[in-house]
Amino acid sequence: MGHYFENLSEKMKQYFSILSEEIPEFLKEYIETPAMQKQNGISIVCGTFYSKMYEEMWYSRLDHSVGVALIIWHFMKDKKQTLAGLFHDISTPVFSHTIDYMNGDYEKQESTEELTTKVIAESKEIMELLKRDNIQLEEVNDYHLYPIADNDTPQLSSDRLEYTLSNGFGVLKKLWNLEEMKEIYANIEIQKNEQGLRELGFKNLEMAEKFVANMSILSSSYIDGKTKFSMQFLADIMKKMLQKNWITVKDLYELSEQEVIEKIENCKQDNIAECFKKWKNATQIEESDIPPVGIYAVHIEKVKIRYINPLVRVAENQYKRISEVSSKAKQDIEKALHFKTKKYAYLDFEF
Repeated sequence: MGHYFENLSEKMKQYFSILSEEIPEFLKEYIETPAMQKQNGISIVCGTFYSKMYEEMWYSRLDHSVGVALIIWHFMKDKKQTLAGLFHDISTPVFSHTIDYMNGDYEKQESTEELTTKVIAESKEIMELLKRDNIQLEEVNDYHLYPIADNDTPQLSSDRLEYTLSNGFGVLKKLWNLEEMKEIYANIEIQKNEQGLRELGFKNLEMAEKFVANMSILSSSYIDGKTKFSMQFLADIMKKMLQKNWITVKDLYELSEQEVIEKIENCKQDNIAECFKKWKNATQIEESDIPPVGIYAVHIEKVKIRYINPLVRVAENQYKRISEVSSKAKQDIEKALHFKTKKYAYLDFEF
């Protein structure tokens, strides 16, 4: 048996204990399977972690998936839903949504999700555990089946809740500490939304406003100039290396990011290693509304906006979207929705 939970830092252990006081034994077994462990070598921040432009805490796709599973377990105590949450990113390739960029899927960022069933089905360890637990593959291969696990933007799901909490806990920015997260998390309950479906929502306005304020800051950082540049740059490197057969599609799904970076840094052709080094050591990006000439620039108009407009309890068994009851939260949401960068982001190199 592996030691995922034992090897976590104290900070991470405390964070996970907020999400769920109990860590069920069955979950530990699934986490230790090779298919899940592979996600430990992939950062949740789509490769931006490797540039000096960011001060990010290492947080893997596995950490995120475990967090999502713990939230679902905390609220639902349901094995199938918890596992669906654990598996939801199992097919994520290196640099995560960067590969969606490579596939031209800027808006939905779902181009790699269809492999989830294949990855689970091909893991003999996971299939054996599912058989033992009397669970069918189709009960855990799509977390969209369970509204508490996942739902459509701008609703609050376990997935959106987890990455908002962890990204504000130092993965992307330091916006709240353990105590503040504990307070926010304790204020969340299962509510009924406009469609009569279960959804996570807040018990009171003050906590919901606090959450939305930080959500808005994070929302902008997911699509700021340096992030769009970094993701497109990594996507273009991968594309070039795939075209020249210096890397395979299989590598994207089987290697860790560090192993792929080694391939990039050892690539002597097409100044790939040289440009990667410049990006890695850059501390800021240049931006302009006028197209820069003769250097590598990124121009992305439409990109996925990640934002949340959560439910909040307004009376006994009555819930409304926070934008309807709080002008402050409405402003924060509008800020996230209308965030704009300059048209071009660039660094001074040719690629």
